[in-house]
Amino acid sequence: MKINKKSLCLYLVTDRAWLKEESLADQVEQAVKSGATFIQLREKKLALTEFIREAKKIKLIADAYHIPFVINDNIDVAMEIDADGVHVGQNDMNARDVRKIIGKHKILGVSAETVEQALTAEDCGADYLGVGAVFNTDTKLDAQSISFDTLKEITKRVRIPVVAIGGINENNILKLKGSHIDGVAVVSAILDRPDICLATRNLKKLAEALTEGA
Repeated sequence: MKINKKSLCLYLVTDRAWLKEESLADQVEQAVKSGATFIQLREKKLALTEFIREAKKIKLIADAYHIPFVINDNIDVAMEIDADGVHVGQNDMNARDVRKIIGKHKILGVSAETVEQALTAEDCGADYLGVGAVFNTDTKLDAQSISFDTLKEITKRVRIPVVAIGGINENNILKLKGSHIDGVAVVSAILDRPDICLATRNLKKLAEALTEGA
């Protein structure tokens, strides 16, 4: 599966820090059926066997709803379960090397914080960029916020889609209007809400308004 811009509109990144009485798969399915358009499974602490088991569950959901599903950082897991692709950060494996491993038909997402990083990622074969943090975020405490001007300059300079990430919620999402991004990536704005379905529907409407004409 390759991506189109509409599939990046409301991009959910998982984080089991927000698990309550529900399973991660249950949370993801609620979000997907309510409007999430892309799923990234991010697991930094699970043992490999458990990671694969969780990934298979999420893949079943993504396949059922016909939306892209990528694995954060772990190429072995992505290839093992035949995920749609991989997302890597600046401190993970080099994007060009990742592309060689996963092949040209898989999705490759790359995180970027600067124009230079964005251009390099595009040159290395990235299909889309995750740019941020655009706002302060509790999800990644080491993430540095980037300016609106930097975000806008990245969308201007690259030809591939750009997704903004970092601290985005229903109260600040429209501050990104005019940046020409193709979507927003969120974590707690969906998973930490008492009603995941309602939160997703509300964010989807706002994300569509934000990206219209991007």
